[in-house]
Amino acid sequence: MSMPRSIGSGPAPRHGSIARSSFSASYLSQSPIAQESIARDLAEYSDDEIEQPESDSEESGSEDESDASTVRPNAPQHSMASSYRRPSFVAFGGTRPAITPHGAEGTFLTKKEKKQARDEERSLLRDNHLAPPKHPEPSRRNTLSRIYKKVFSTKTPKTESDLEDPPEALFSAEPSESSTLLSNGPPESKRSRREREDREWEAAVASGKIKTTWQREAKTLMTNASPLVITFVLQYSLTVASIFTVGHLGTLELGAVSLASMTANISGYAIYQGLATSLDTLCAQAYGSGRKHLVGLQFQRMVYFLWALTIPIGIFWLLAEKILELIVPERESARLAGLYLRILLLGAPGYSAFEAGKRFMQAQGLFSSCTYVLLIAAPLNAFMNWLFVWQFKWGFVGAPIAVAITDTLLPILLFLYVRFVDGRQCWNGFTKKAFRNWGPMIRLALPGLLMVEAEFLAFEILTLASSYISTTHLAAQSVLGTVTALTFQIPFPISIAASTRVANLIGATLSGAAKTSAKVAFIVACGVGLFNVALLFFLRSYIPRLFTTDPEVIRLVSTVLPICAAFQLFDALAANCNGLLRGLGYQEFGGWVNLFCYYVVAMPISLGTAFGLGWQLEGLWTGPAIALGLVAAAEGWFLTTANWEKAVEDARERNSNG
Repeated sequence: MSMPRSIGSGPAPRHGSIARSSFSASYLSQSPIAQESIARDLAEYSDDEIEQPESDSEESGSEDESDASTVRPNAPQHSMASSYRRPSFVAFGGTRPAITPHGAEGTFLTKKEKKQARDEERSLLRDNHLAPPKHPEPSRRNTLSRIYKKVFSTKTPKTESDLEDPPEALFSAEPSESSTLLSNGPPESKRSRREREDREWEAAVASGKIKTTWQREAKTLMTNASPLVITFVLQYSLTVASIFTVGHLGTLELGAVSLASMTANISGYAIYQGLATSLDTLCAQAYGSGRKHLVGLQFQRMVYFLWALTIPIGIFWLLAEKILELIVPERESARLAGLYLRILLLGAPGYSAFEAGKRFMQAQGLFSSCTYVLLIAAPLNAFMNWLFVWQFKWGFVGAPIAVAITDTLLPILLFLYVRFVDGRQCWNGFTKKAFRNWGPMIRLALPGLLMVEAEFLAFEILTLASSYISTTHLAAQSVLGTVTALTFQIPFPISIAASTRVANLIGATLSGAAKTSAKVAFIVACGVGLFNVALLFFLRSYIPRLFTTDPEVIRLVSTVLPICAAFQLFDALAANCNGLLRGLGYQEFGGWVNLFCYYVVAMPISLGTAFGLGWQLEGLWTGPAIALGLVAAAEGWFLTTANWEKAVEDARERNSNG
């Protein structure tokens, strides 16, 4: 399998990091451990050192202008903003997870997130004819314009009551005799305008007038998912570049890369990614409390902690050749894999720092920063792989050198973004306090570590098992794992966007609109799944030639690809169902279903058919195919029978408690 290049704490492709991807307030909670950590940190600062949280008073402007990432204190419970979640997943790329992660972070909102939520509320009011349109309707439309509006318009059809009661009569968006906005009166402050908009939204939700259309949900889903798909594909290209270049060197080299990636995933990257997930809570709650200097402190503390862990990880990687010789039957594969890991160790400090840096940026709502970093790093990585392996004639060692350089460049590029673009407001300089108060951070990080390790192991077992068949099968497994992980980069980010949308609508108590959004997401997932089915099936003889010239590997991959193609529809539907479950706040159910299907069903079937029945590589992939079908069926059944109104009530209760 290929090495996960995840940009976040979340899953991505086949054995990637945990996907902490739900934004919904439907399962909000604040971590007592995180609060304990913040309290300890504040106790170590003098009064002069402590940065006071920004006031939400009138003098400091509206809450939209405050950088403090807090939930609007006076916002109505039905507000879209009160349901919005920070997407702590940011699992841009990497390998597909075997288990749907679950958990909750803080309830805090950044300035950008609150603005997005308010814009969404205003847009829904306009689409339901409850507020004046953003742009005046033209007096006349031509035939094409009328057809376009009929098919693609996001507005709900007007009813008789809408025609009798114009939007100005429902919600006064402009000054009137009953408003306080007379020309000779005081101007409406930003806070007053926000409060008026809150009342308008609350009244519309309470009266059951907020509805949505499939056109609007499709537009929203595509708008939110498109940049994620691009970023995921960019991130995973870091892995694909190495597989491409090494695969054409020979079968042995291709299999060794897969073996090295498996070892690096389990013993290194899973540890970095799992432990760094604690910053999803620590940094978010520090930022939400208005103590911005504590965000930088938590980031420093995690970097030092991960660097300390790099010492035992590095010792293991240096001895990996001897260890792998005891596990895998092919000694030359073990030797090359050990060489790969020794070189890869040079980039481990950079990779771990970047894992922490991502959370540092996400806590501030700067999610696009990692995308900009990838736009530079991904093409550069591909160029270095080609340059080192083929132009400089370094051969096999050129690939890990390119990876190590890229891993080192990632935090440097992120630092440049913070220094010259955005993110400096949470950096208060280096401090010795980062070497203290590690206890809460470690306690909060351990559950994430265990979950990520469980995700990695599920598919890495298949890689290890393929090495017991032959070197050729190990090389073919590397190609198959890379291809199926690459196809997963489309449905997974779409599921994240669907999770976000459903979570927001559930948090806003709009169960009907949430159901409409879920149906649209289901149709889109079916379309993506069928596209992947056709892609892998009809190109099964051409895809393996992109990775290798070995005829036996090409034959094996071509033989197994139809099995991989067959479960692409289930794969997309399972990803979509997982996203919808997270949005509804039922992610616990999804986690247990995935855990059962992969470890209790898939692994025994894979090993039994591969070795017991002699199906070899076809048998190894039969287990995941059956597991994905079961996951899609079980979670789909749960979603169709779930009480969505109860999810709304749960969201309202947790919003209040949060």
